Amino acid sequence: MINISILGYGTIGSGVFQVLKENCQIITERTGEETRVKSILDLREFPGDCAEELIVHDFKEIDNDDSIQIVVETMGGLHPAYEFVKASLEKGRSVCTSNKALVAAFGPELIKIAEEKKCNFLFEASVGGGIPIIRPLKSSLAPDEIEQISGILNGTTNYILTEMTEKGADFETVLKDAQAKGYAEKDPTADIEGHDACRKIAILASLAYGRQTGFEDIYTEGITKITDRDINYARKLGSKIKIFGSCKKQGDKVSAMVAPVLITPKHPLYSVDGVFNAILVKGNMAGDIMFYGQGAGKLATASAVVSDIMEAAKHRGINIKTIWDSQKLELVPFEESVSKFFVRLSGTKAENEAKARKAFGSITPVEAGYSDEYAFITEEITEGAYARAEKELGNVINKIRIGNQG
Repeated sequence: MINISILGYGTIGSGVFQVLKENCQIITERTGEETRVKSILDLREFPGDCAEELIVHDFKEIDNDDSIQIVVETMGGLHPAYEFVKASLEKGRSVCTSNKALVAAFGPELIKIAEEKKCNFLFEASVGGGIPIIRPLKSSLAPDEIEQISGILNGTTNYILTEMTEKGADFETVLKDAQAKGYAEKDPTADIEGHDACRKIAILASLAYGRQTGFEDIYTEGITKITDRDINYARKLGSKIKIFGSCKKQGDKVSAMVAPVLITPKHPLYSVDGVFNAILVKGNMAGDIMFYGQGAGKLATASAVVSDIMEAAKHRGINIKTIWDSQKLELVPFEESVSKFFVRLSGTKAENEAKARKAFGSITPVEAGYSDEYAFITEEITEGAYARAEKELGNVINKIRIGNQG
C-alpha cells in the first residue's frame, strides 16, 4: 500500500483524488501496488464531499505522519508551497506537482534535494496540463541535442486569438466571453500578459539545456495590443496570429522569447485553435516532434499529476535523474535576436512610405483597406535595429513578429 497526501483540494487537487479513485484498478495494475489517499490538506471544510473525512488543516499532521510516501502539491503559488514541498523531500518523500511557478523558481534546488534523499521531484503537469512533454524531454529525446522548442503554451490566450480571428470581435469582448466560460481568470493578467507562458518555456528550456533559465530574463510580450485590425491584416496575409513561447539554440547560447507571431498554414501549429495547446520540439536526430492536447482543465491536468504519482510509486528509493543545474543558462542578448516584423504606422501611405524605407531599408507593403495607416513587413533585422527604427519613426501603432514557418 502506497500512502499519498494531497496539498490543496481545489480544482486540480480534487481532480487528482477523482482520478486515483475512479481509475484505482488500472493504476494498481500498472504500478504493481495499491495507492491510497490518506490525507488532504486544505483550510476549508467540504461537508458531504467523498473526501470529507480525509481533510486536515495543519501541514504538521502530514509532515509527522511517517506512513506517507508520496506528497502531491496542487496548492499553487510559491509560499507556503515551497516550504511544504521542501520539507517533504527532505524526509525522503517523493513530490508530484502541477505548480509551474514553484518549478520555474525553485526547480534546481528541489531536484537536488530529491537526488540527495533518493526520492523524486516530478512536475509533468506544470507545462501543458495533460500534454506529456516533461518526461519525453527527459527520456525519449534524451539522445538528442534540442535545437528549438516553440509552442502555444496558454489555452486562454489561444482561445482569445481564435475567437478574434473567427468572429472578428475585439479583444475586450472576447476576454469577457472567456471569463464567462471559465477559460480566463477573474484577474487574467498572468495569461494575457504572457507571464504564464514565460514560466512554462523557462521550465522547458531549463530541461532541454540542463541549466536554470530565469523566467525573469526572458523577453515577454502579451496579446493586449492585438486589435481587430491586426487580425484583418493577418487574414490578408493568409496568416494567423498566435502567441508562442520559444527557445532556440544559437551556438553556445540560447535565445528565448514569449510574443505574438504571424504564422502561415505551412506552420505545424497553424491549426491549433481554441483552448488547445501544442508544443513543437526539434531534435538534431529526431527532427520535428509535435505534442498536442488540452493544456489545462481539471481532469487532463490531474491525469498528468497521477502519471507522476505512478512514476514515483515505481521508483521508491530510486532517484530518476533530472539534469537541471542551478547555474544560469546564458541567453542571447535580446537586442541581438533576429526577426522579420509586421509593422503598422499611423498616417497615410504618402506620409509614411519614404520614411519607412529610410528607417528599415527594404520593406514589403501590406494593404488591408485602411486609408489612415500604412503597414509593411521588414526584412530580417535585430531587435536592437528594430527598436532604433521605431524610435526614429515615432508613429508605430503596433508590431508583430513573423514566425518561423517550420
